[in-house]
Amino acid sequence: MQYLMRTTIQIFGYALLLSLSTLAAAQKQNKGTVAAASTVWTADKANTWYSQQKWMTGANYVPANAINQMEMWQAETFDSAQIDKEMSWAQNIGFNTMRVFLHSLAYKGDPQGFKSRMNTYLSVANRHGVKTMFVFFDDCWNKEARAGKQPDPKPGIHNSGWVQDPGQPHSNDTTLFPGLERYVKDILTSFGKDERIVMWDLYNEPGNSGKGDSSLQLLSKVFQWARQAAPAQPITAGLWDWNFEKLNAFQIANSDVITYHNYEEPAWHQRVINLLKITGKPLICTEYMARTRNSRFSNILPILKTENVGAINWGFVITSELAI
Repeated sequence: MQYLMRTTIQIFGYALLLSLSTLAAAQKQNKGTVAAASTVWTADKANTWYSQQKWMTGANYVPANAINQMEMWQAETFDSAQIDKEMSWAQNIGFNTMRVFLHSLAYKGDPQGFKSRMNTYLSVANRHGVKTMFVFFDDCWNKEARAGKQPDPKPGIHNSGWVQDPGQPHSNDTTLFPGLERYVKDILTSFGKDERIVMWDLYNEPGNSGKGDSSLQLLSKVFQWARQAAPAQPITAGLWDWNFEKLNAFQIANSDVITYHNYEEPAWHQRVINLLKITGKPLICTEYMARTRNSRFSNILPILKTENVGAINWGFVITSELAI
């Protein structure tokens, strides 16, 4: 196991160095040749921005009564009272940041209502001193989302109702991209200067669910759309699988700040931090905490605090989504 982990870390290190070399070369060229790279935040800009933020600590959030993103955001099941109660808990334990997944299908059925509910959520969170990192697309778990009543939880099955966005095979269907583009740009232009939002996470775990490098097509598009919308907040997509050389290189080269997921024990988590420092940009861990793998609040949170790495663990309340 240790040999395998060491090998994957080494592979990641080589990929990281390659991506940084590629980015440096691109920046020496005409800035108009690559649309996304021409407006990626410099390390200086990213670090100046980060110095103006509180140290980020919080969780990935979905209300306790929602099995997935659809149930959180659809009009019939959106529950501001539940959110208010849970945000008060977050405030009481010192959390100041939540990572929250949106869903394009919930938007498609009711764009104005969807944005109104986003605003309601942001008002509630802000009242409790909590800023938000919104997530657009996601390659994890169930392949297809459906509007309307969501499935009942399956006891004992983690993420039994969580749905990908836009899902399979939709994420590779370029005929659907114009609709996804309208969604991304509408949200980013509507909330792109909203100080209640700390950053935008454009794509959660691209390549998951067996998709691999096929996710690079939509990943590159969502970065292009986000650059065209030009939000004031930074944009990012978190590293999560060190074996995905092409995806990792693209994510590092195009993210304004570097985000990543890590569920390993302290020594291996520290090694990842040490490697990512090569970028010279702020680091934010947007998923950690798996007790069975010795990734715990007690041993990981102090490392992240010492290293000034943002700390966003997976999960806040026991939810229908977790199905515990």
